[in-house]
Amino acid sequence: MGNTKAVTDKSFVADVLQADKPVLVDFWAEWCGPCRKVSPLLEEIAGEMGDQVTIVKLNIDENPETARAYRVMSVPTLTVFKNGQPVQSIAGAKPKGELVRLIESAL
Repeated sequence: MGNTKAVTDKSFVADVLQADKPVLVDFWAEWCGPCRKVSPLLEEIAGEMGDQVTIVKLNIDENPETARAYRVMSVPTLTVFKNGQPVQSIAGAKPKGELVRLIESAL
């Protein structure tokens, strides 16, 4: 992880809910194949759009409380948070263009 940041149940409030700009949370798991496909795209987008949005990754196996709180039923689930609230969410591996549109809809 270069441009993205790992968050945990403990750091979620500070890193996501109290962030001063929109945050895209990638709810993922080690065993998830589609998660591995999305990860390099998110790194790329974080490098290109880092001034407008923060992209973070939350491992649902290591951080079950946050995943449960936001009712994450499948991975990857990508949720954009703005002003501490989830505003957009998609599940499954998506092409880069769709991920960028998801982010832009919250800006």
